[in-house]
Amino acid sequence: MTRFLEEDFLLTTPAAHKLYYEYAAKMPIYDYHCHIDPKEIWEDRKFENITQIWLGGDHYKWRILRSNGVDEKYITGNASDREKFQKFAETLPRCIGNPMYHWCHMELKNYFGYQGILNGNTAEEVWNLTEERLQQSDFSARSLIRRSNVAMVGTTDDPCSDLIYHKLLKDSDFKVKVLPSFRPDPALNIHKPGFKEYIGRLSSASGMEISSAADVARALSRRMEYFDTCGCRSADHGLDYVMFRPESDKMADLTYQKALNGDTLSVEEIESYQTYLLLHCGREYARLGWVMQLHFSCMRNPNSRAFGLLGPDSGFDSIAVSDSCANLYSLMDAWERENKLPKTILYSLNPADNQWIDTLLGAFQGSGISGKIQHGSAWWFNDHITGMTDQLISLGNLGILGNFVGMLTDSRSFLSYARHEYFRRILCNLLGRYVEQGEYPDDWITLGTIVQDICGNNTKRYFNLEGGR
Repeated sequence: MTRFLEEDFLLTTPAAHKLYYEYAAKMPIYDYHCHIDPKEIWEDRKFENITQIWLGGDHYKWRILRSNGVDEKYITGNASDREKFQKFAETLPRCIGNPMYHWCHMELKNYFGYQGILNGNTAEEVWNLTEERLQQSDFSARSLIRRSNVAMVGTTDDPCSDLIYHKLLKDSDFKVKVLPSFRPDPALNIHKPGFKEYIGRLSSASGMEISSAADVARALSRRMEYFDTCGCRSADHGLDYVMFRPESDKMADLTYQKALNGDTLSVEEIESYQTYLLLHCGREYARLGWVMQLHFSCMRNPNSRAFGLLGPDSGFDSIAVSDSCANLYSLMDAWERENKLPKTILYSLNPADNQWIDTLLGAFQGSGISGKIQHGSAWWFNDHITGMTDQLISLGNLGILGNFVGMLTDSRSFLSYARHEYFRRILCNLLGRYVEQGEYPDDWITLGTIVQDICGNNTKRYFNLEGGR
């Protein structure tokens, strides 16, 4: 019997062991998409206890607590941090098969040196150990990033942000790159509450009056220029689904005026406005040499009562079944016809989309760029052993796996870098299996290069991170 979290955790063959320990394990981490607050990095935040660093804002953990019948008081409510941790510790043992079980124990082992199993009975022991360790200097936000061998952190930032903490970090003695990513969703979500107020903020941030859809586009371009001076290498769009309705610019503007007046918008009007801005943004990303990330097939806030009580990003989102395939082909073709298709990473929350995404990649590669169009790492509800393996197999079957830009945390936690180890073990296990089964030669130089490229070198090249800070 293989023991839990032993040295060969997830590595089932000698070839997998060799690939992980000789090539993958020591590679620096380029965490190009996460939701860490750059202010916490600048202030070098220290956490008082494990609840603050583990459960605060982590909707992965909130979901499993609710699924175990835990009262909301112990999740997002006013229970003490110790009480919340106890409920989580009592819940975790029931999560057999859930990657959360692996991540939590990897984080306890890697960062706190805890070799045991977290449950209701050991919760006090773990609480005391972690509370003591978190007071030490090497558990501050910056120290955790350095200890995790992180070379780059890509945050997610509103176009209206002044990026003050990115600028302060760039001029500091902190050697890790902390780069902003442009996330213009509020400017595109014309149908969602708060749109008019957001346009007011965008107007102030861009220093221009915004009276038309064309003005929104110009204001976003101004903010892109500012982000670019602050080291931005990427933009990210969170789409419920991929839309493509290229109506006239006049239609986009009429829709914009209706939204400001508070009028009800049709689906056709919403999609025409969003398509107009999305096409504009893609052209600008290509001009700036940025990477465009598109996340789609997410059902946001389906539980309306919970949304009313707790707001967004509280652990109620789900996979959506959306027909984004034809629209995404059309959208990318529109950029390609103008020779303005940016480097693009595609993520669908629906794993059923894997194969059509991987065939789409081949239709739009080129421009002398290795892996210009990417199938992003298994995302959110897919970042488990099955989801990661399926994504890697599909990409290998239909594209070039060796050009893949690899893993990201998509997390708000400074301990989530263990997910990169998780991914690397899964990757090495898959490639090791190919070698052991005679599906690929035991050419360790080539295999080692592929592993190290996927674990970091491809990311470094793709996001143009070779230069200085």
